[in-house]
Amino acid sequence: NKDQSYFLYTIGQDQLARTLFPVGELLKPDVRAVAEQAGLPVHDKKDSTGICFIGERNFREFLSEYIPPCPGEIRTPEGQLIGQHTGLQYYTLGQRQGLGIGGLKGFSDEPWYVLHKDLQNNILYAGQGHDHPWLFSRTLRAEQLSWVSGTAPKKGTPLAAKVRYRQADQAGIVRQISDDELVLEFDRPQRAVTAGQSVVLYDGQNCLGGGIISWADTPPEVTT
Repeated sequence: NKDQSYFLYTIGQDQLARTLFPVGELLKPDVRAVAEQAGLPVHDKKDSTGICFIGERNFREFLSEYIPPCPGEIRTPEGQLIGQHTGLQYYTLGQRQGLGIGGLKGFSDEPWYVLHKDLQNNILYAGQGHDHPWLFSRTLRAEQLSWVSGTAPKKGTPLAAKVRYRQADQAGIVRQISDDELVLEFDRPQRAVTAGQSVVLYDGQNCLGGGIISWADTPPEVTT
């Protein structure tokens, strides 16, 4: 319930020694109850879901100020051209809305999802089905590692991991580990593992640390 450890995995022991978490033992509903008892008007304020530091702005407009749009092709895994995208930076793996390719002749009415972004060729791959095989990864590689305790888990260590905020713990095992790189294999394939996002590792309720995902073993083959 709004656990923030996914974002705090880069904190070290020196920082933790000077950090207080005054409501760290409470769930968010409990904090709201305390606020209501204290007569604070924010107790029933709606949770924010956007990007807090850009305010009430259109995300694409904000991103376009820093990364110029670069339109390109949308293709199926088989290589069939089915549309045009407005810029790969505007799409994320597993995304369903905003593709503009519904109602194509020769295809079913199933929703389309972003499956893969070919940055080198500026091609967006899309396919039908929430559980399309291209969306699932069993193994990932992570870099820029940071360990809260200062000690990395050992090779062969079974643990839990998250590849996105508020994801349920996913069982996995450390296959390779060095100062610079981690290879993690999940017990079950994970949907939409995205390079550039964080993978955070846990031992029970303890956050061990994590790193930035640099690679995942999907898609199996890209046809251009």
